[in-house]
Amino acid sequence: MKPLRCLIGTLTLVQLIACSTEKQTMNSLEPIPAFKVYAAGSLREAMTQVAADYQARTGQAVELSFGASGLLRERIEKGEAAQVFASADTDHPKRLAQGGAWQEPRVFVRNSLCALTGANVNATPDTLLQTLLQPAVRVGTSTPVSDPSGDYAWALFRKADAQQPGAYATLDKKALKLTGAADSPKPPAGRSFYAWAMDEGQADVFLTYCTNAVAAQKEVPRLKVVSVPPALQVGAPYGMTVATGAPPQAQAFAQALLQAPAQQVFKRFGFEGP
Repeated sequence: MKPLRCLIGTLTLVQLIACSTEKQTMNSLEPIPAFKVYAAGSLREAMTQVAADYQARTGQAVELSFGASGLLRERIEKGEAAQVFASADTDHPKRLAQGGAWQEPRVFVRNSLCALTGANVNATPDTLLQTLLQPAVRVGTSTPVSDPSGDYAWALFRKADAQQPGAYATLDKKALKLTGAADSPKPPAGRSFYAWAMDEGQADVFLTYCTNAVAAQKEVPRLKVVSVPPALQVGAPYGMTVATGAPPQAQAFAQALLQAPAQQVFKRFGFEGP
């Protein structure tokens, strides 16, 4: 009987080890704690998809926060614990890197400016500048400093002045800073700001990223997207940086933004490669 008791005891021990191993395996499949990514508002749809695909491949959860790049930088500087910052320019990431707590930024996608116009505005790339200068045409922009989109619009105004002296003063005075500031109005839930603002008649022409303009036109088909001519075009390089003390998971995600799966998603949403 003693050997039988020993055999039973052995089987029980094996069962206990098996249960313990299974528990450890289940624990290993649990999602790794999420790290925080702060990203420009113009990246919302694309970055949300990129993060979802990344989590499906790796099991790594990503916590996303979106907003105007300048405002996000200020929040980080005030102590908010982001590990990856994806900006709509390179200046804001560089400012973080200068403090030593963030790495040198890398460009991961590019964008361009387009003009989103109402149905009653008949503009082409060749006539866009004259359309913007018409006294009756209300020109919407984002807010410079707080949002790179506004900075790019003012860079366009400076290029316009080289073509037509006095254009900068006119556009600087008449431009309506409708978004990008901390107190800017928010659209209703489920609506993009640009489609909502144009649908509400807040501007006749809105200078914004081409990705935003195309998305707004899909939401409100009567809106028109006009390409900015080369002489006025302002390229928009998007830079990302990673906190120096960020966990390896955040570093890996930042690297993944440059790889084919993510780049294909960005391209699908209208962004250009780095």
